[in-house]
Amino acid sequence: MGIGRARYRMMPEQTWFGQPRGLTVLFLTNMWEQFSYYGMRALLVYYMTKQLLLGQAHASFIYGAYTAGAYFTPILGGLIADRVLGKRRAIVLGGAIMCAGHFMMTFEPLFYAALATIAIGNGLFLPCLPSQVGDLYKPDDQRRGWAYNVYYVGINIGGFLAPLICGTLGEVYGWHYGFGVAGIGMGLGLVIYLSGQRHLPPERKPARATEARPLAFDPKVAAVLLGIGLAVTLFRSAYEQVGNTVALWADSGIDRSAGSLAIPMTWFQSLNPLFVMLLTPPLLHFWRRRAEAAGDTAPLHRMAMGALIVAGAYAMLATIAWTTGPARANWMWLAAFFLIFTFGELFILPTGLGLFARLAPLSLGATTVAAWFFITFTGSLSAGVVGTLWSRLAPAPFFLVLAGLACLSALLLRLLSAPTETIEQRTAQNVRKSAEMD
Repeated sequence: MGIGRARYRMMPEQTWFGQPRGLTVLFLTNMWEQFSYYGMRALLVYYMTKQLLLGQAHASFIYGAYTAGAYFTPILGGLIADRVLGKRRAIVLGGAIMCAGHFMMTFEPLFYAALATIAIGNGLFLPCLPSQVGDLYKPDDQRRGWAYNVYYVGINIGGFLAPLICGTLGEVYGWHYGFGVAGIGMGLGLVIYLSGQRHLPPERKPARATEARPLAFDPKVAAVLLGIGLAVTLFRSAYEQVGNTVALWADSGIDRSAGSLAIPMTWFQSLNPLFVMLLTPPLLHFWRRRAEAAGDTAPLHRMAMGALIVAGAYAMLATIAWTTGPARANWMWLAAFFLIFTFGELFILPTGLGLFARLAPLSLGATTVAAWFFITFTGSLSAGVVGTLWSRLAPAPFFLVLAGLACLSALLLRLLSAPTETIEQRTAQNVRKSAEMD
């Protein structure tokens, strides 16, 4: 064990709200990074169709390609962090690159270059921050599993504020003002991360390629992660439509009148993160009480339930679209959709992130978390392709297709539950043995 790590463990733990102070630093850093991402995303499809005058299918493909690219680069970024830079330097460098990319979005000729720059910076930043969450806890600390749900709230505070601030500025004053404020948000996240270094644990020295260290995954672990990846890819084909085709339906198929006011279309993008913040505390309380009384629910059982709930939300949209026909539906139906949709999301996405972090080999923490975000790449790419059907199908059958994809994901997750439980138990034993040997 290194001297720095030994001193860190010997010091009495300083907490905020019962959690290590480092979790607050990572929470706030992530919150502002997500503010920048969702602020830009809330404007992107409208910017392409209204400002750049791209066709819907073309804009959908670009949207899917960008979000996919932003989640492909973490695979390389995670390897670079684990093997060369270390997590902290990768976060700082990646955040600075993303900040530059967001400001590039304020210049129309740099549109495609800006998207590529943000994706590159995201590759270094994204896998390292959640990996550091796990480093704050000992392997047997019961708070470790819930920490990712707390961390997920940070994502959604940023996601809630972004459409309200960036979206309103973009719609009212000009798209480029919204993109610029997104860049400011990324800068704030970097400042918070750099100022909170003393609350983060010392990280392991990056493992160089020349070092003889076991880096290969157990084949059974790799097979299970691959299977989960396929299931979540199907889920994200439906999930990612909220910023794409559902956003277009909010513009064309929803009556946004509230008295004498018209609700800005980008504001609906804030409902999902708002409901995450409202639903997470009671849901965590319920899960904790259930675990104390009857044992914790298997992670993939929970994820399968979440996929089914999201399928139900899309089935509801299909019903509303079919019954209203060419007329516009009341905006409260869209709000109800986001409530059900978000409830299902909380069962699957933070659970999956925590599962991948727990199954990660010690020397490949950022890389394994990057594999989770690679699933977002495949899911976003497929979502972009699925979104092109919006121009060919009526809203009702299109939403039924999304419900079917979510149901298929639930079936695959349920089938993978038993082998995943066995592997997770074995991995936890290996991590405890490694910690005792450090």
